[in-house]
Amino acid sequence: MSAPWYSGLELRTLDGDPLPEDAFEGKALLFVNVASRCGLTPQYTGLVRLHSELGGEGFEVVGVPCNQFGAQEPGSPEEIRTFCATTYGVDFPLLEKQDVNGPDRSALYRHLIGDGPDIEWNFAKFLVAPDGTVVKRFAPQTPPEDGLLRVAIAEAIATP
Repeated sequence: MSAPWYSGLELRTLDGDPLPEDAFEGKALLFVNVASRCGLTPQYTGLVRLHSELGGEGFEVVGVPCNQFGAQEPGSPEEIRTFCATTYGVDFPLLEKQDVNGPDRSALYRHLIGDGPDIEWNFAKFLVAPDGTVVKRFAPQTPPEDGLLRVAIAEAIATP
């Protein structure tokens, strides 16, 4: 069996521990660059609901804290975890804080963005098929309840 598509990206949990190699194996993933002090932060509610509804069906929401937009995610890993858990009941995985734009863009976001434009703000969403193919990019303002997002997720889950 070959290694999952993300094995070379050196993904780490919010605590900085290496992500287990099989953490997302066989799942469609929605990567979201999140922030605790943003006008879009209430999207956490919809992301938690989305993860709850579809998490057992080969899908996972993955939050990626980022402090590049208006310094809206300045906290430590513990502060981020506490805020997310107590304010929104976040139970989906959170990765370590990453740069999504610029010269220090993380390997994950180099993969997600490819030749596309820079991310415009917090809560940009990237839907990835189980094989690592980026299926679709959604603007930060696209709510987790959006019908087109839901359809795309269903299709990505169905992708072998």
